[in-house]
Amino acid sequence: MSTISEKIFSRAAGKKAKANDFVIADIDYAMAHDGTSILAVRSFRQMEVEKVWDPSRIVIPFDHLAPANSDTTAGLQKDIRGWVRQQGINNFYDIGNGICHQVLPEKGFAMPGKLIVGADSHSCTYGAFGAFGTGVGATDMAEIFASGKLWFRVPESIKVAAEGKMGERVYAKDLTLKIIGEVTASGATYKAVEFYGNAIEELSMAGRMTLSNMAIEMGAKAGIVPPDATTFEYLKDRAVSDYEPVYSDENADYVAEYHIDVNSLEPQVACPHEVDNVCGVSEIADKKIDQAFIGTCTNGRLEDLEAAAEVLKGNEAAVRTIVIPASRQVMKEAARKGLIEIFLDAGATIGTPGCGPCLGGHMGVIGEGEVCISTANRNFRGRMGTGGYIYLASPATVAASAIKGEITDPRNI
Repeated sequence: MSTISEKIFSRAAGKKAKANDFVIADIDYAMAHDGTSILAVRSFRQMEVEKVWDPSRIVIPFDHLAPANSDTTAGLQKDIRGWVRQQGINNFYDIGNGICHQVLPEKGFAMPGKLIVGADSHSCTYGAFGAFGTGVGATDMAEIFASGKLWFRVPESIKVAAEGKMGERVYAKDLTLKIIGEVTASGATYKAVEFYGNAIEELSMAGRMTLSNMAIEMGAKAGIVPPDATTFEYLKDRAVSDYEPVYSDENADYVAEYHIDVNSLEPQVACPHEVDNVCGVSEIADKKIDQAFIGTCTNGRLEDLEAAAEVLKGNEAAVRTIVIPASRQVMKEAARKGLIEIFLDAGATIGTPGCGPCLGGHMGVIGEGEVCISTANRNFRGRMGTGGYIYLASPATVAASAIKGEITDPRNI
């Protein structure tokens, strides 16, 4: 009896694959962004390979330091643009198109049953579509560029079932943080996590992407939501190729199972400096903040901006507030719906679609001793600036906190 991961690797390897088997697998789609493509291309050149294996299966978005934050960054990005043209890679998305993990699904590359590898740890986001999405290092990506193949140890699988109905202003991010708090930051190391239950099935694609995006914060190799009607509707007229959904067998072997009751779940907050340092917002309310950040590959989608705007509308932010849509498409839709005007009226700063300050590069880095509440996926020491403190929460909780200048339950606004 096989899990989703075992079935995907069996197809990709061309032979029956079980957990802990080592396989050489064919990659369906490969992604590297402006930060990692530089190192991957450098290694690719050192391999003395002239052409990539299949330019139509390679996706290169610029998002991490976009626009360029220095002349050094600008020079490196210029080099990658030249390499992309030389290799005939048409799936190139320059500055302003958005974050890799938003752009790749928007453009139809994330599909059920596919093996999708990105040179970024949050490539597990693609598991929201029933794919096996995972991150690798730059040298591994160079090997993929050259051959279209990579070796893997097929991961064991963990089953997480979430049941019940989430209350007012409780979102996928809150459920995700609750799960990470239960499983812990290392509880799923090199495992594939499969998500089940009616609370998962009721999530939109945006909510599922939030969930899968943070699977790596449990140590997981992948975080997979079985595809269903919601998945297929999103991919209608969007998928770039045919796909075949796969599902775990009824008696598939899981090394651990977790059950989450969401009926009484309150908004959650991950406190510095670990993502699994999770508590209910009521336990940390009144903590003073210096900055609020809404965006990232975790929570920069239209649904997230709508949740934040609902809270911010008619209010004024008491602290620096930065809003960065996950993609140009999201920004256009947010503008059309009047959300951008709501943010500007509240005193927020709107940034170019991309990663922004999440990785501590630019566009909102915090100073020594400053506190930021963010919709991002990591709150490690130094992540957004040396000596800063990061609290992670949903867009609604971040928006409520921006209004009060302290961590606030969005249900109280």
